Amino acid sequence: MNGAQSLIRTLVDAGVDVCFSNPGTSEMHFVAALDSVPEMRGVLGLAEGVVTGAADGYARIAGKPAVTLLHLGPGLGNGLANLHNARRAHTPIVNVIGDHATYHKRYDAPLESDIDSVAGTLGGWLRRSDSTADVGADAAAAVAAAQDPPGRVATLILPADVSWGDGGKPCAAVPPRAPKAVSETTVKQVAEVFRTGEPVALLLGGAACREPGLRAASRIAAATGAKPFIETFPARLERGAGLPAIERLGYLAEQVAYQLDGIKHVVVAGTKAPVSFFAYPGKASDLVPDGAQVHTLATLDEDVVAALEGVAGIVAADTEPVLAPAERPELPTGELTAQNWVQVIGALLPEGAIVSDETNTSGLLLPGATAGAPRHDVLTLTGGAIGQGIPVATGAAVAAPDRPVVNLEADGSALYTISALWTQARENLNVTTVILNNRAYAILRMELQRVGAEGSGPKAKSLLDLSTPDIDFVRIAEGMGVPASRATTAEELAEQFARALAEPGPHLIDAAIPPLL
Repeated sequence: MNGAQSLIRTLVDAGVDVCFSNPGTSEMHFVAALDSVPEMRGVLGLAEGVVTGAADGYARIAGKPAVTLLHLGPGLGNGLANLHNARRAHTPIVNVIGDHATYHKRYDAPLESDIDSVAGTLGGWLRRSDSTADVGADAAAAVAAAQDPPGRVATLILPADVSWGDGGKPCAAVPPRAPKAVSETTVKQVAEVFRTGEPVALLLGGAACREPGLRAASRIAAATGAKPFIETFPARLERGAGLPAIERLGYLAEQVAYQLDGIKHVVVAGTKAPVSFFAYPGKASDLVPDGAQVHTLATLDEDVVAALEGVAGIVAADTEPVLAPAERPELPTGELTAQNWVQVIGALLPEGAIVSDETNTSGLLLPGATAGAPRHDVLTLTGGAIGQGIPVATGAAVAAPDRPVVNLEADGSALYTISALWTQARENLNVTTVILNNRAYAILRMELQRVGAEGSGPKAKSLLDLSTPDIDFVRIAEGMGVPASRATTAEELAEQFARALAEPGPHLIDAAIPPLL
């Protein structure tokens, strides 16, 4: 058994059985070893950002890591943006990065680079396998490290000669650690915060964004008058009819200031206190209201759901959660607008859907339109690095082939990783992609004004324009094997969306809408 075979066998025995890959020469023995371990599914991405984004989407839904296979430092660098998003989502991912053979590195070949330093920017777990006999143990350690609460990116660097060398030994899985328990003292202290009679905001993140945490938070709010909020970009949010409809914290600092106006206490549960996404001249970076106290119920690596249920047991023992009723908007008519396209989605979203949401400015009204739709999961842009939506939808569809995946995607963001459509076609994944095509980087138009950039003229504005030339998403999708259509009216979007959901395999709809902002 060579090193690559022992690596894959160890991964499969640890429950990691999907590999998203864009390999090169240094990874060929890993590629060949796939046939010797048939339990491992190999999924090819045409670009590394697709590979890393798909691994993120897969793990958010599957609840366990996928493995990525990337080629040397440049391959890792190409996939780094979506690994940044995965890091912010606390997604468990095992990266296998091929490297030159140990004896070849001293020759400084053209693709030689400092892989360790690049991988170190992810702030996760990092190891280099130095011998073939150690590869299995290193792989088992990587899987366990990736699943350390709350989840992280674990990177294993595999030199080519270590991969092809004989003497590989599979290793038994290493049990991952469980989240830490929140102390009873902390639970009681936070419960007293809700009993002060002063205005309290409860900010939820991580595992608290699933049903048990949402129900506990809703009970606390109903019993005490506290205002619950979801963190701005949750990794996975369960919502829809029969679940508490808890508002997400706004993206803009002005929105957060309005939401938290008058608040005297901010209780954070599975997340951190809010800060502005960017610095703006004359505006605060810390979004906690002046004079308000921050109380941490559960840190990122603690059992936030048990802590919330503990507080609810103290302050809301006899209180039921407030649940969203089953209600949908009426199907709209007329030309598509930023206001009515969300009503189409809300009216037709199927039961059990997984929504990969990278709508940016076009989706500001989406939460309201889908609050009473059948239950669904929403995966959001956790790290702000655009180009996540299509790959995350791809990985989610691999993780849950029995669930419809709906990717709501801004046009500018789509172009970063549009080749993920090819992977969807190759794997026959049930993903319906709706491109919100406003022919602009609309969010950057807004930010140009918000940062106070004075005197922006035609040159500046042209850098944010996607209409010269217009981008034909229908032809791009069809060229990658995905059936596609274009909608300019609400009626066309409704008909095309319903048809795409009813047919197996991937589909794309190019929805022409004007900018909301």
